[in-house]
Amino acid sequence: MTSQVVMSVSVLGQVSVAPDASALPGGAQLQQIVNGLSAFALIALVGATIAGAVWWATSASTAGYSGISGGKRMVLVSALGAVVVGGAAALVNFFTTLGKAIQ
Repeated sequence: MTSQVVMSVSVLGQVSVAPDASALPGGAQLQQIVNGLSAFALIALVGATIAGAVWWATSASTAGYSGISGGKRMVLVSALGAVVVGGAAALVNFFTTLGKAIQ
């Protein structure tokens, strides 16, 4: 019984994963879709940043304090969104490397 458990553990230890986009049909197309989606997201975030800045400036000129904070929040959230979209591949790669280090 103990030898079966040891064999099971040794078989589990032999499993490995090597991500490869070209290993599946459509891998290149999926990469293009992800690239297009990230470009679309960044364009939308630029628009949101500009809209937030306009809202902020307009509210500041009319002393609308709730509008000022709303505009600031919109600019900040848009900037943070751009950081996440721009760094998504680096974040995934970092955690993938971290996961591979677990043994």
